[in-house]
Amino acid sequence: MKTKRIALAILFSIGLFATSCSNDDNEGETLIPLEGKWEITKIGTTIDGVETYVDPPQNESGCSKDYLNLKIDNTATIGNYDSTISECALTTTSGIYSRSHNNLTVSIEGITTTQDIVNLTLDELKLRDENGVISVYERD
Repeated sequence: MKTKRIALAILFSIGLFATSCSNDDNEGETLIPLEGKWEITKIGTTIDGVETYVDPPQNESGCSKDYLNLKIDNTATIGNYDSTISECALTTTSGIYSRSHNNLTVSIEGITTTQDIVNLTLDELKLRDENGVISVYERD
């Protein structure tokens, strides 16, 4: 469980000092709501213009997928399934989130990350941090 928490903390702390380069107008902003439970399904990066993905290391085999739950009152919950102590035990941590144009900022347990919303549909949320790490979520 400790290594899984560390992996999750690393993933979220990668964007700790992330900043956005977008301008202040609404150009390209999607109006689809962020609210909902999003399961992480892929992580990746762009190499020579090609996006490459792998299964998220934080998703433990045989368990439900880890998730990010964004609620209408701007609270956020991260769900982490881990089998270190008992099979597929769920641990949750809570905080807040905000959206500004095509940026998502999440603050949980004193760690704040800002990521660009690359794609948002009714079924998919794709985020990219300033280091180029892409996280793909599917709506549960």
